[in-house]
Parts: sequence; C-alpha cells; structure tokens
Amino acid sequence: MSKNSGKTVTLNHLIGEAYDAGIPIGITSTGRDGEAVDVVTETEKPRIFVEEGTLVATATEMLPLGDANVEIINVTEYRTPMGPIVIGRIRDSGYVQIAGPQTVKETREVSNLMLNLGAEFVIIDGAQDRRSSAAPSVSEATILSTGAVLSRDMNKVIEETIHIVNLFSLPSIEDKNLREIIGNLMEQNQIAIVDKELNITPIKIKTALNAGHIIGDHLKDESRYVVIPGSLVKNTVEDIIRSTRRYKNVDLVVTDGTKIFIEPKDWLKFMRYGINVKVLHPINLIGLTINPYAPQGYYFEPKNFLEKMKGYISTIPVMDLMLGGE
Repeated sequence: MSKNSGKTVTLNHLIGEAYDAGIPIGITSTGRDGEAVDVVTETEKPRIFVEEGTLVATATEMLPLGDANVEIINVTEYRTPMGPIVIGRIRDSGYVQIAGPQTVKETREVSNLMLNLGAEFVIIDGAQDRRSSAAPSVSEATILSTGAVLSRDMNKVIEETIHIVNLFSLPSIEDKNLREIIGNLMEQNQIAIVDKELNITPIKIKTALNAGHIIGDHLKDESRYVVIPGSLVKNTVEDIIRSTRRYKNVDLVVTDGTKIFIEPKDWLKFMRYGINVKVLHPINLIGLTINPYAPQGYYFEPKNFLEKMKGYISTIPVMDLMLGGE
C-alpha cells in the first residue's frame, strides 16, 4: 500500500520459508527492490538475500549491484531503462537487486518462463503505484502489505487498509454465460449494458471517465449490468447517480479490484447510495502483513496495532512478521 509498509520483509520471509522447505522459486518485481537505501525516499531498506538455485528475472544493470553469483540463462526480448530483462539462476547465494518488466503482460510472461525453467512458484514483488500485479491475469494469489507509514493516525491506516481489502475481495460474476459475454466485451474494450435477458447494448464511448451521465442515460428498467473495461473512478459513479435512479438495479462490472480508484470515504458513500460493484476476475487475497514502524520516526505499539487490525479484518490471516508471524 506504500513504500516502507514492510513489503521487502514479507518477500524475504517467503524466500526463507521456500528455501527451508526445499521449494525452488523464481523472483521478479514490478518496481525496483533490494537496494540498501531507497532511491526515492533515501531511507534504509532490507536487502534481498537469495540462495543457490533461485531464479531471478531482472534488468541487466541490477546484476552488478548485488554480490550473488548469477548465471544468465535467458536474455528476454523485454527492455527497460535499466537494460534488457534477463533470467538468471543463483550459483552462489548472496544479495540481489531486482527491477523487473514494465508491463503486466511482460511480468506474466517472465513468470511463466521461470516456471518452465523449474521454479515451483514465482514471487512477484509488487509496488505501491502498480497494484496491477495483484490482478488475477498475472498472479494466482496476493499478499497485501500495510503499515504506520500511511498515517500517524492508526485508525486512518486501518480504514485505508480495510478499503483495499474490500476492493480486492469484491464478489465476482458467477453465471457462466454472463461471464463469457462480459469477458468478450472486456476484451473488445467495449463499454456496454447487459439486460436481464443477456441482451447487449453497446455505448459509443471510448472511456467511462467523464462519461457517467452518458452511461446513466442508457440505463433502462430491464438493465442489469454495466460493463466497464477500464478504470472506475469517483466522478463516473457520481455522474451515474446524478443522471438516473435506475443505477440501484444494476451491477457495475470491472475486470478486477485493481481497476477501482475511489477513496474510502467516497466508496462508503456510494455503497450507502446503493451502488453495486462486481468483478469478472476475483483477486485471491490470502494474507495481510503489517509494519507498525514508519521511517519518519513514529510507530504504533506493535501488539496493539496487530490486535486492532485483526479485529477489523477476519477473513484473511493478518501478520506482523517481526513478531514471529503471530
């Protein structure tokens, strides 16, 4: 959810658990990680330690910055400002820095390459501003990291975390025929309305941004689903609400929870108004890790923070890994 939320600690914990269990893994990243000092915030960071046999997918300029011995086994066609993405196998354990592919498609494809090269599973190190790695089209499961860095107010941190957990846990479209129809519309990037008889009414707009009133004007009594292939934002929902009361009878359908960019207070307001949102592809959120310490120097009492977060989020495991994974 933010830099300094404990994501690298979680990553290192997963790497260590996999090594102890004798499970070969691959690692890549949607941002940059593993440096001793964050290049943006200039704060200290945990480094990434990898054992012999681990596969890594990273940009070539990252290789000299670690001390692990890496054997390059595949030079991919994917390019980044830090050089082409290569896949290497760790020959002597040590520290690595990772900067992976720049797009969701490339992340998925280099992950598949590592699986084909013997990794039993791949860890994709996400980034604060690139939650797309949690999309089900990329990853089969997601762990969310949050912490005190979000706010000096613990209740604010909990509120924002609950919001993302809720977005990542939205209900999916279950009906097989309806899923196929909506999936085809999403692939065509077509905004459309589907009625209770599964008839489709395309809307001739390229994006839902600033077009909520147009969507609202197309809603009829028999309308049941509004298919939105791109992002769902505050002003789109507000314009739909202003233009018609029929919105209460339909579900807004997005690809997955990473496509929603609405603040917690606005989201709760829309829920009270009767807005319903479903996803085509549900995110498999399997855990939440928390970091009670902020680089600005303040912190929450760790056990109190953990217990409060657990009190509000009970559907998935909530862990402070520095407390031993309680």
